Amino acid sequence: MTLHLPGADGRLRAHEPRTEPFAPTGEGAFSSRTVFSAAHVVADPYADTTPDGPAAVDWDATLAFRRHLWSHGLGVAEAMDTAQRGMGLDWAGAAELIRRSAAEAKAVGGLIACGVGTDQLTGGTLAEVRAAYEEQLAVVEESGAQAILMASRALAATARSPEDYLEVYGHLLRQAAEPVILHWLGPMFDPALEGYWGSADLDAATDTFLEVIAAHPDKVDGIKVSLLDARREVDLRRRLPRGVRCYTGDDFHYPELIAGDEQGFSHALLGIFDPLGPLAAEAVRVLDTGSTEGFRALLDPTVELSRHLFQAPTRFYKTGVVLLAWLAGHQEHFAMVGGLQSARSLPHLARAYELADGLGLFPDPKLAEERMRTLLNLYGVHQ
Repeated sequence: MTLHLPGADGRLRAHEPRTEPFAPTGEGAFSSRTVFSAAHVVADPYADTTPDGPAAVDWDATLAFRRHLWSHGLGVAEAMDTAQRGMGLDWAGAAELIRRSAAEAKAVGGLIACGVGTDQLTGGTLAEVRAAYEEQLAVVEESGAQAILMASRALAATARSPEDYLEVYGHLLRQAAEPVILHWLGPMFDPALEGYWGSADLDAATDTFLEVIAAHPDKVDGIKVSLLDARREVDLRRRLPRGVRCYTGDDFHYPELIAGDEQGFSHALLGIFDPLGPLAAEAVRVLDTGSTEGFRALLDPTVELSRHLFQAPTRFYKTGVVLLAWLAGHQEHFAMVGGLQSARSLPHLARAYELADGLGLFPDPKLAEERMRTLLNLYGVHQ
């Protein structure tokens, strides 16, 4: 049945929902790339919470979604930005999420890496920033997960020079039990990270970032770059020490970066692989066979959806991610921690549905149609 979707121009347009979903054919682990999806959390809609209070999480639905990703061969990147960390989920909630997800990964044999940050702080001295990182690193290592050293708002506010970054990261890498992933998150995702690595000049910041890695290459499994600049990422990955991987976090150019060139390629740690899970997994399996063309044929058409979800202000992309999870039947509601279901407009959400439906991302297209119809009616767009 036709849906009438509101556009940014205020007009309604007709959309004929797809009747058959995309059906992946492969299964098992990947051989050519390591691929993580940054997985969202499912809020508890029955909890009596406030936007500035602790989040309430539906643990059963949250862990079920992680099992969904693992079942398709994807790794889970836990307690990062898709989980609304710093935007509804505090450190106590993130620590519980890490422990529960790591235990679940162990039970099912899933790949997991977890964010290590400083969000128990709002500011502080370099020593306090370092201690906050150490506290979170201990939780992740005790859980048995790989650590992702995330960019720190507190460090960005406290550091006065590149040397401060070298000192803090050097200390953390020296004590890390296993090689970590270093995360460089750009200000388009978090404006508080402007000037990270000691300079707003990205060339100078890149030099400092590489200096950290060069001093401890045995403690760095890889880097995750989220700058939405494909050329800069390629240049950076070509300068990495041998054995240090590049995990693309570029949700605008991921097909070409993962496919790579004659000088190398990127692995992946992506928020967009949350809604794309089965389709992304199928594409990587095709790449495993050596078919770059087949990989691109599957993944290139998803970029329009990703660019839509990640349009400015980019940090609110998770609203579209959770909408698609609800429409796909992975959760029973469209509520988010911190009330972030209200962070995007109805025309934005309608376009996200339209693009995802066109890709066949909904296992039950009829359910997705019914739920989208309910949302439209709620907003007064009666069908």
